[in-house]
Amino acid sequence: MTNTAHISRDDLEDLKEAFKKIDLDGSGYINDYELQDLLREARIPLPGYRVREILEQFMVVADSDKDCRISFDEFIGIFHELKNSEVSKSFRQAINKKQGICAVGGMSAVSTAGTQHSYSEEEKVAFVNWINRMLENDPDCSHLLPMNPASDDLFRIVQDGIILCKVINLSQPDTIDERAINKKKLTPFTMQENLNLALNSASAIGCHVVNIGAGDLREGRPHLVLGLLWQAIKIGLLADVEISRNDALLSLLHGQEEVEELMKLSPEELLLRWVNHHLENAGWSPISNLSSDVQDSRAYFHLLKQVAPDGSDVTEPRVDIDFTGFHQTDDLSRAEQMLEQADQLCCREFVTAADVVSGNSKLNLAFVANIFNKYPALGHHENVDWNVMENGMGSAEEKTFRNWMNSLGVTPHVNHLYSDLTDALVIIQLFERIGVSVDWSRVNKPPYPKLGGNMKKLENCNYAVQLGKNCNFSLVGIGGQDLAEGKPTLTLALVWQLMRKYICHQWHKKQSLSQS
Repeated sequence: MTNTAHISRDDLEDLKEAFKKIDLDGSGYINDYELQDLLREARIPLPGYRVREILEQFMVVADSDKDCRISFDEFIGIFHELKNSEVSKSFRQAINKKQGICAVGGMSAVSTAGTQHSYSEEEKVAFVNWINRMLENDPDCSHLLPMNPASDDLFRIVQDGIILCKVINLSQPDTIDERAINKKKLTPFTMQENLNLALNSASAIGCHVVNIGAGDLREGRPHLVLGLLWQAIKIGLLADVEISRNDALLSLLHGQEEVEELMKLSPEELLLRWVNHHLENAGWSPISNLSSDVQDSRAYFHLLKQVAPDGSDVTEPRVDIDFTGFHQTDDLSRAEQMLEQADQLCCREFVTAADVVSGNSKLNLAFVANIFNKYPALGHHENVDWNVMENGMGSAEEKTFRNWMNSLGVTPHVNHLYSDLTDALVIIQLFERIGVSVDWSRVNKPPYPKLGGNMKKLENCNYAVQLGKNCNFSLVGIGGQDLAEGKPTLTLALVWQLMRKYICHQWHKKQSLSQS
């Protein structure tokens, strides 16, 4: 293990928190190509060439197991080499003093000695305002709402589990039977039941809850509460940004592009293509992200003008978007006037002018998704190949498998059960989740080269099948090529056995704990 004697306890705890922000699946590792993301998260101004130099040195000297992944101990080694530079001196301040980030002391005796968890004040305000609006007429929440977005009401009010259950049902209607929620004469026991119900239901819709417990929510830990709320809200906002549920998205096909190619895009990618579709119609240049490319608000002005009702539908009165603010020289003033126009469409949700100017990607995504859900402004697409559509819709069973994978925090996020598993990276992560030893030095990781990329993916698939055989899975007639080609029946056969093994693995763990 790396010697940490020369690193203060406070710095060590802060490094752990920074590492966890990038280690989203909680595996204890980040990929080598994620090192720059970790440094960027800490707001350490290292250029790309410097990060590459560090990685080159790391691969030769510090990558003890040669797996192209960086464990926390290996990261400590990198930090130790940098500790005398300005980078390490500013590391803790960079984490805790990022603009718009609040730092709060840990809840445990150990945490209060130095650990600080950070959360975004802007996100808290956005989520509180959204919850207040969406649940304002719910009689079960009348004693809890409205919450004050400027205070910490949210972290106190979620402790009985009612709001969390309601938010999950807003995201995916009827996920929770309302009769199962304890609402009156609450006791610590019934509140615990509500929180367990919320966590289990969040997992069922695809939220990653592996590192969140009912105790964390009961204590109102801000970073965990906001993380869970964002996952639930995002799932609901992007639910209809899927071709299988919204065939109007076929209008976004480019030239001779096949429907299958469009169906492989994630909801975030489809949403960005939708924005660019309207920007192209407006004669404005396309954007490549929902952060830095929208900071000047000008793309938003054009988007609002394109989707605003023109009065041709008698059920929707005409809305004229005023472009006066478009010519403002000050970004903040321009953003505020853009939001005033969005308010005409009842779409002023999730972002403030400051959020737009700062390029908050999370809140901008929510803002755009909300506009899409209310005003997609896409025509009916002719000549739809319904056979392809039906094959891509997926059954309820397939959705269950997909949500199960995502609830375990696999990366990348699984949007389409078969096409997203063709490099077997997610499948191999699932084997690791069920206690199977994985030799990560044998696993090829993205980005894959243009030449030979398919072979790299096939090698992963062959290794995944080998792991399955080592677990005594029934894989007769199933090879790596079948996974690489995304064959539904054969892929599902492996995934089903993985899920069964996981359930048995969890049951045995609980049995062992209860006996001890």
